[in-house]
Amino acid sequence: MHLKIHHRTEYRYESPVHYSIQELRLTPPDVAGQKTSKWKLHTPMKSTQSSDPFENRCHVFVQEAPYTSMVIEAEGEVDTVDAFELGDSSHAVSPFYLLQQTPLTEPSDAMLDYFSGVMPKLNQIDAILQLATAVQDAIPYSPGKTHFATTAAQSFAMGAGVCQDHSHIMLGLCRAANIPARYVSGYFFAEESPNLASHAWIDFCLDINKGKWISVDITHACLIDSRHVRLAVGRDYYSAAPIKGVRSGGGTESLSASISIHQLS
Repeated sequence: MHLKIHHRTEYRYESPVHYSIQELRLTPPDVAGQKTSKWKLHTPMKSTQSSDPFENRCHVFVQEAPYTSMVIEAEGEVDTVDAFELGDSSHAVSPFYLLQQTPLTEPSDAMLDYFSGVMPKLNQIDAILQLATAVQDAIPYSPGKTHFATTAAQSFAMGAGVCQDHSHIMLGLCRAANIPARYVSGYFFAEESPNLASHAWIDFCLDINKGKWISVDITHACLIDSRHVRLAVGRDYYSAAPIKGVRSGGGTESLSASISIHQLS
């Protein structure tokens, strides 16, 4: 597919923000299955570019003058093909680091007990897909019931969640089974489901020695394909978030975001 993407995020504040730092992971990398042909970021201030330990493309900008609203836009075109296996360079984070739980992924005893019958014994594709199906069955896709700080254990207890929650639950279970796994933030092209445009899935390590990773969409219980566009990877949502920052002042914050994805060819 040749996809055109436009992602606009607007923040508004009840009182002036005096100082802020924003960190963006909004630039798709060129990896197996995708190649970015055009991409632009529009930020209120000039940003500096770098790579984080996961080799995500990061942009950071600082605002020191007071403001009450802020708009961040990313737009461009990405070519995709079906590809679910990735390799890592020697500089990427060790898979062993991705055996560690985080507060967002830590499984509860109830989770481990519920999924005990389908916990993978080996890091094999069929076993991971079987577990993904079990997560999908247990946690129906339910927009609006969870938020960015909802943990895997909380989502499981509610029996509801979205792609972020599905991914956190899956990460917790994979790591509990001694299988390295990482969170992936990105986009998903589905004309019939525009609410899925902002999406999340996981990579699990198929071969630690060779650094081979397999990408699995937990919400759809399938391997990723040409509908998926990867933005960043991390231990959980927070370390792979498209936008995150800190601020001084501003009071209550309101956020509106829109993502459009069109297939050009």
